[in-house]
Amino acid sequence: MPVNLSPLDAATLAPIAGVRLGIAQAGVRKANRDDLTVLLLDPGASVAGVFTQNRFCAAPVQVCIEHLAHHAEQALAIRALVINTGNANAGTGLPGLLAARETCAALAAELHCDPRAILPFSTGVILEPLPVERVVAALPGAIAGAEPGRWADAARAIMTTDTMPKAVSRTVTIQGQRVSVTGISKGAGMIRPNMATMLGFMATDAAIPQALLARWTREIAQHSFNRITIDGDTSTNDSFVLIASGAVPLGLTNQTPASHPAMDLADAGGAQSAGAGEQLLAVLIEVARELAQAIVRDGEGATKFITIDVEGAGTEAEAALVAYAIAHSPLVKTAFFASDPNLGRILAAIGYAGINDLDVGRVDVWLDEVRVARSGGRDPQYREEDGQRIMRQAEITIRVVLGRGQACTTVWTCDLSHDYVSINADYRS
Repeated sequence: MPVNLSPLDAATLAPIAGVRLGIAQAGVRKANRDDLTVLLLDPGASVAGVFTQNRFCAAPVQVCIEHLAHHAEQALAIRALVINTGNANAGTGLPGLLAARETCAALAAELHCDPRAILPFSTGVILEPLPVERVVAALPGAIAGAEPGRWADAARAIMTTDTMPKAVSRTVTIQGQRVSVTGISKGAGMIRPNMATMLGFMATDAAIPQALLARWTREIAQHSFNRITIDGDTSTNDSFVLIASGAVPLGLTNQTPASHPAMDLADAGGAQSAGAGEQLLAVLIEVARELAQAIVRDGEGATKFITIDVEGAGTEAEAALVAYAIAHSPLVKTAFFASDPNLGRILAAIGYAGINDLDVGRVDVWLDEVRVARSGGRDPQYREEDGQRIMRQAEITIRVVLGRGQACTTVWTCDLSHDYVSINADYRS
């Protein structure tokens, strides 16, 4: 069961002016399930995305990058997104590319627009041909049923091994105007994004110029989806897309700063004294972080949600090396599953993270409020029963202080259980 992840309440999801969602049953892999989603965008929307760094990136990822390049040059408006689950259309070569393009062409014909105005997405089994004829046949039904309030339906329709749909929404007042942000994500395994997550889609009714949106999308991913891992595997289909419909003008320009160094971006409520750009970016990052953390909470077989805070690093990249070394260690992850405070495994992961000149004599480690290691060795005040108490919790924070500088980062992960092996052994059954 997911770790402290509440069931989705569709009533909490704000519709976004200028965005309509339609759902259909295409039978891509299984009959009688919603597996096709379209997002239809009104004219004037800006769209940006970041994608997997896997060299075997899926055909739809390749097509999306190509189509967004035209959009970024302001030569073509994006009119729709189309998402299928059940088949990743990855490792499919030229036939896969042709299938992705055929999907775009079919949806464009329905919407009377250029095929390059369509962004395709797929998720599911790799190395199998996409049954494109089923996708194309289901498009008219998805379009016919498109409405602004179907975010919850879309969250369910993009699921694969997820046990729960994931969606988050916020509505705030910026410069006296109500601004909404709503997003959905999916993913439970093959999660160690090198940009975002397996699939994540967010939309706001705010007007954000294209160049600014592109910069913000990268920054949002860096503060959220780029800081989660379940199993260390980067998917072939990772995609994160941010849509700004333009319905609410805030006076933002392409020169608006990408971030505000004095502001805690995780706390949108504390940003009310900042400018419109800083306030909006804070809300966008807050929504993205919650979507990203929901993926970890619903990790395949997960029983623990683990936050890894690394402080005192020389650079943020250095801090991330340590955080991911801990998060990816099978020995660390299985110890947390067993609630076994075998904490030498954490020290070992710190030691092999890749900081060649690390002075281990300056390293401190905490589990929640309990310091377990001081100056590179066991804290004299540490007691095994304290470690066991923390390890039994469903949510745990590992805090590492390296004593090298002022940089820090946070990574979210989960434990590794018997169920993870079972789920992935039976995934194609």
